[in-house]
Formats: sequence, C-alpha cells, structure tokens
Amino acid sequence: MAETELRIRRATLADAESILDIYRPYVEETVITFEYLVPSLEEFRERIAHTLEKYPCIVAERDSGIVGYACTGVFKDRAAYDWGVETTIYVKKDCKRGGIGRKLYTALEKVSAAQHILNLNACIGYPEVEDEYLTRDSAHFHEHLGYRLVGEFHKCGYKFGRWYDMIWMEKLIGDHTVEPKPVVPFPELDELTLHKCGIE
Repeated sequence: MAETELRIRRATLADAESILDIYRPYVEETVITFEYLVPSLEEFRERIAHTLEKYPCIVAERDSGIVGYACTGVFKDRAAYDWGVETTIYVKKDCKRGGIGRKLYTALEKVSAAQHILNLNACIGYPEVEDEYLTRDSAHFHEHLGYRLVGEFHKCGYKFGRWYDMIWMEKLIGDHTVEPKPVVPFPELDELTLHKCGIE
C-alpha cells in the first residue's frame, strides 16, 4: 500500500525522539553538523522547547513516521538582529532527494515571513574537496532555493581528523523598510496563518 502524501506540521516535544533519530547519523557519520556527540533525549527535547518559545520547528511526516524536520533560531543575540534567523534542516538519510527538504523549507520560509522575519541565514559545512563525510550538496540545495553565498571561513571546523570550511548563505524574504514590523513569536500565529503557510 502506498504511503499517504507528505504533510508538514508543527513539531511537539513528543516528537523529540523521532527527530533525534534523524539527527543522530549526521552527528556520528558526517560533518554536516560540527557537533561531536549525539545529545541526550532530554537535552534534545529542551532544545526543541527553547526553539518553540519564539521560532518554528516543523516536521515532515508520512505513514511511516517523521522523515525530516526544519527550524529557525536566533541568528545573533542582539535586538538589532531580530529580523534575521538561522535555519536548520535535516532529512532522514534514506529519504533524501525526494523533495522533502524543499517542502520543509518552503513552509519554513512562509511562516518566517508571517513572523515578519526578513533574513534567512544558513551556516553550512563546506569541504575544500568532497569526501565520505561531507559533500557540497547542502550548499547546492540552498543555492537552488534562492540563497546566495555571503561568507566563507577556512579550516574552522575539525572533525574526524580533518579540517573543514564553513560558509554562510542568506536569503532575503522581505522589504527592509525604515520602520520594520515587529517580529511575531511563533506561538502567537493563529491557525489560519499556519494553514496558509502549509503547516498543520
């Protein structure tokens, strides 16, 4: 029997274990994250809870369960940076290249715009030469979605006995006016707004 259509919904604390299962192999087997140790379930649940205080954390789900997640978070902890966020996305390793990431990021961009966020910023591990731990796929993915390269840090991340670069990419999703609208915390968005963003 075919699986039901992919749906995007808000993450809950009950999803922490499933989301952590998606994240774990990226920590243990890749340099897509510079994190060395897989966080405990309790710590990961706290991360989600902290994110949801102001920012969205959403999951992509099928009958088989959660197959990807995406969030935004603080870009820099100063008031002047309020209109910018850092994006995060991970797709279950055996579900990649199926359009899940694009659907998650599309919803994340729409809900960020509804919050009056203007700048989406992505911090991406980047190899001088692709290897078994890190390719340039993430940079290409962001480029296809309209992000542009704005900065590169050389040999700033050390993992698996090798040095890796890191790049920043950005996408501007709103007008930078003289008096920008105040950012709306994610919990204050109503159901109709979330539905328009493609989020259940």
